Amino acid sequence: MDKAEHYRDLKAEIDSVVAGETSVTARYATAACILAQAMAPRFFWTGFYVVDPLKEAELVVGPYQGTLGCLRIPFGKGVCGHVAATGEPIIVADVHAFPGHIACDSASNSEIVVPVFDAEGKLAAVLDVDSTSLDAFDEVDQAGLVAICNSLLIA
Repeated sequence: MDKAEHYRDLKAEIDSVVAGETSVTARYATAACILAQAMAPRFFWTGFYVVDPLKEAELVVGPYQGTLGCLRIPFGKGVCGHVAATGEPIIVADVHAFPGHIACDSASNSEIVVPVFDAEGKLAAVLDVDSTSLDAFDEVDQAGLVAICNSLLIA
């Protein structure tokens, strides 16, 4: 099975498990768990940073699998904050070369971050995946994760 097929299968599995689930926390936790387990060890940290409804220009850590994550990330800061500010996914081959990178865990060397939008098209969260390897992610990863994130808020 190639990587694109693997992502299609993972999306189908996630969609099936969360079908009808109205809790966003449960949906995010399920996606993070399934992705982390299926993609280990390449996915070192897999989780969501959620837009804080009380501080709408900040992300707060949500459901994740991995080592301790940063608790809060302002929009525009680091890789996750960049995606929150732009609304566009990003692949970072070497996080140490990314301007303003926030090192939540020094073992992280590359990262992919994908926005999650609600039904009205407003940013709800970002999916953050880190790897201990440099240049661990590509366009196939991005397409697969975008597809998964596009259905996460549909109950």
